[in-house]
Amino acid sequence: MSRVLRVLVTGRDGQLGRALLEAVPEGVEAIGSGRAELDLADPEACRRAVALHRPDWVLNAGAYTAVDRSESEPEQARAVNAGAPAAFAEALAESGGRLLQVSTDFVFDGSQGHPYAPDQPLAPLGVYGGSKAEGERLAIEHLGADRTCVLRTSWVYGPVGANFCLTMLRLHRLRAEAGQPLGVVADQVGCPTATAGLAAACWAAITRGVTGRHHWSDAGAASWYDFAMAIGELGAAAGLLQRPAEVVPIATSDYPTPARRPAYSLLDCRTTRTALDLPPRHWRAALADVLARVPVPAT
Repeated sequence: MSRVLRVLVTGRDGQLGRALLEAVPEGVEAIGSGRAELDLADPEACRRAVALHRPDWVLNAGAYTAVDRSESEPEQARAVNAGAPAAFAEALAESGGRLLQVSTDFVFDGSQGHPYAPDQPLAPLGVYGGSKAEGERLAIEHLGADRTCVLRTSWVYGPVGANFCLTMLRLHRLRAEAGQPLGVVADQVGCPTATAGLAAACWAAITRGVTGRHHWSDAGAASWYDFAMAIGELGAAAGLLQRPAEVVPIATSDYPTPARRPAYSLLDCRTTRTALDLPPRHWRAALADVLARVPVPAT
């Protein structure tokens, strides 16, 4: 009889954390930890959590994800996104466990115009991407690449939480009712990633003992404009909208934000799909599944 893997999952109450805890595979004991139990900005608390639970893996799905606010709160972003994985790695180096660190496409600057491979040099544009890149580096530095899995992903969304998909559904509804267009950036390209598929990838990495640097997103490519158009179209088909709003493509320069975003952040996931034995799934198909789980608004 195989031994049960004990996994400490951070970010329990976030959109990815919820998806992870809904899909715990057989042979895994998942210990969900939220802000009430574990302050990721406190490195000593992270070390204590490892000492208390003695996990085989820490699946660090918790993060400081406020991209724009991180520009004005750099210390907090670095404490959570770099300090926590460093502390987990230090503690796991002593206890014998492993770390799965969820990271982001924002560690790249988006200038090359073709998908980024897992082993390419990092060049983050802002505090958020820089803090996540530092977290990757420190985790591997303290624990080693043979006991650390860095899983980068992009444009994460799901049926719960705060994300682009749910925001667009609300804006489609409001703008359609008001007869106003909805302007969405069309010159940033990446790939939306549904939380259910990302959770499956995380669990596959852990149960297969996969380590090193990897990329995971749904298949295909989209701009934010493309994504917003699909949310309107498929949201109406799912009964979540009476009708979608008119979506107008705009330039990044028309929608200035405190943090710079990569213009092209597609991730090359081919080697990861092979390592995890998970087939690609187009982002539109994943989006339809997510929208099927969003409650229909009361009329």
